[in-house]
Amino acid sequence: MKWIALVVLAALLAALPSFAGEFYINLASQVLIAIIFALSLNLLVGYGGMTSLGHASYTGIAAYMVAILTTRYGIGHGISAVVSIAGTTVAAAGFGLIALRATGLSFLMITLAISQVLWGLAYRMASVTNGDNGITGITRPMPFGISLESAAAFYWFALLVAALAFAAMTIFVLSAFGSSLKGVRDQPRRMAALGFHPWMIRWITFIYSGFWAGVSGLLYVYYSKYIHPTSLSTTNSAEGLLGVIAGGSGTLGGPIVGATLVSLLKNYASGYIERWNMLLGAVFLAIVLLMPTGIVPGVRKLFSRTGKSRK
Repeated sequence: MKWIALVVLAALLAALPSFAGEFYINLASQVLIAIIFALSLNLLVGYGGMTSLGHASYTGIAAYMVAILTTRYGIGHGISAVVSIAGTTVAAAGFGLIALRATGLSFLMITLAISQVLWGLAYRMASVTNGDNGITGITRPMPFGISLESAAAFYWFALLVAALAFAAMTIFVLSAFGSSLKGVRDQPRRMAALGFHPWMIRWITFIYSGFWAGVSGLLYVYYSKYIHPTSLSTTNSAEGLLGVIAGGSGTLGGPIVGATLVSLLKNYASGYIERWNMLLGAVFLAIVLLMPTGIVPGVRKLFSRTGKSRK
């Protein structure tokens, strides 16, 4: 049944541009970008037990790097994308050396501090980032000569990248390394006694998570054709964290559901409700009260109880 549901969902997503208007196609592209970001953050929060409030840093770094390389230096999209992702991954490795000196609340505060420093630099280094004006004039790439200027073309491109990201992170989580990561999350001392290196496992996960956050940053800047210091803000990190927790951290489907919910409220409900943040807070509060472990685990428990009652 799961495989049938996945096939039906994939078919619906692939056919979305054929029956949806341009507004909804663009909205779906934004949702896919948010899903990649939430999935990458879930590697830290759900599977690594490392709650971060600075994950948007990697989205912003990748976006700014590709924007500067393409608009200021005229470097092609292929090279600039590779350099940007590589630079973001190196940055994640460096920040991980700092953040992983602590755990728990201290880890969260260090990631928040790093994010705030980068956010401040994006505003102050106007000669590089153009400050509060942001960087404009960014164009979309043409992979294999295919233009991504139309809403449908970019949506299919984002869908392909999101599918690859989901597959890669699923393999990562279900691998032997993923099992060791969950072991370090639950019993770090016991894992160390068994010969594992908890710090190294966390650091590799931190880097891998930053890599995929950088991929979401590339898609974001290609979609928006604009980058502003707010992309590095704590608000963006908090929205991603909210999506992970609301959907169900430590699950593969949770970040997808949570990110979709947050994105729809942010981009759709905000058009009808001026203070949509209050609605988001109310929805999150309801989820915490009714399904403390998140939407996906909560629905799973509900179905299991229903199945047992029928028997």
